Amino acid sequence: MRIVLVLQGGGALGAYQAGVFQALHEHGLAPDWIVGTSIGAINAAILAGNPHATRLARLRQFWEGISHRDPYDMRRVPDAQRRSNIFAQTWDTLLRGVPGFFKPRLFSPFAAGMAVDPEQASFYDTAELGETLNSLIDFDYLNGPEGMRLTVNALKVTCGTLRSFDNRDLDINVDHIRASGALPPGFPAVRIDGELYWDGGLYSNTPLETVLDDAKPVDTLCFMVDLWSADGEEPTTLDQVQTRQKDVTFASRSKRHLDDYVARHKLQQKLRGLYAALPEHAQTEQGEQDLAELGCGTTLHVVRLEYAGRDWNMAAKDINFSKGSTEWRWDQGYQDGLRAVEAAGWLAFVSEDTPLVVHELPPLPAAQPARAREKAA
Repeated sequence: MRIVLVLQGGGALGAYQAGVFQALHEHGLAPDWIVGTSIGAINAAILAGNPHATRLARLRQFWEGISHRDPYDMRRVPDAQRRSNIFAQTWDTLLRGVPGFFKPRLFSPFAAGMAVDPEQASFYDTAELGETLNSLIDFDYLNGPEGMRLTVNALKVTCGTLRSFDNRDLDINVDHIRASGALPPGFPAVRIDGELYWDGGLYSNTPLETVLDDAKPVDTLCFMVDLWSADGEEPTTLDQVQTRQKDVTFASRSKRHLDDYVARHKLQQKLRGLYAALPEHAQTEQGEQDLAELGCGTTLHVVRLEYAGRDWNMAAKDINFSKGSTEWRWDQGYQDGLRAVEAAGWLAFVSEDTPLVVHELPPLPAAQPARAREKAA
């Protein structure tokens, strides 16, 4: 089967995606195609822009470079001390930015409500991210015939439509990656071929529909990594309200897309059956071509891996670049990736007329306390 990796946007939560990839990488499940938005686009570009032997090392280099060093080992202190450190680290990110990623625009008239150039209309400057990506990504390899397929999504500012930049159709450069993660008003829009683009997550933060709309007639194994949860408790504080708002806004809409995908495939199967029942003289070359364009009876396996860190219901969890937090998220992604690989539900028999199978992670072993899994990052 073709292997696809779908990566959401989620800022600092994207370290979880890196851990998932490590588990797949170690078990020979190298993606043929990666689709990403925002931080997912950054992770995806680093992976697609390096040969198999160096992908994981480059990805780790990126995350170690943008993580804030903690004053003590976060694994050896109680929750209260971890939370205080993360609070301080988050404020440091807001005030000073993240070296190699973004830095504040000091004394910018934009913050005072004044007009500026569209590319300057933000609180932070992401030029350093471009330098970082250029040092980590071999764009000649990424756009060459030996590289894997890469698609990153961005939103066209002037009309609100989604644009998918695919290295099968054009040469992707650092601006396409920066555009996919240009979340306003924090980050500036990026101009590409005369058009301004913002973060693709404003339109759809889980780029699964890019895979569903692909007409390639091949069975597909899709690992979908979710960083936000649509399910949560009723909020009672301002921070909890803001956290729930962000979770709901950026959570996956995959169920609706998958339901539509199944309905479309069932209709295609009906059409093929009706066409096959036609008399031979009524079956034409044009009819065969039309059926081929509709797609064939392929099976899509979707493996859902969901980040379960609660981060103390912090609305700013996506800008928590504390080294202890990013390492924790990476490890959780790795452990979840191992669980998915060990379950290998996609190897079970399914009939040829099954359009979709969704695989959830198996339950945690009874010996592992639930509290440990849900422990704040």
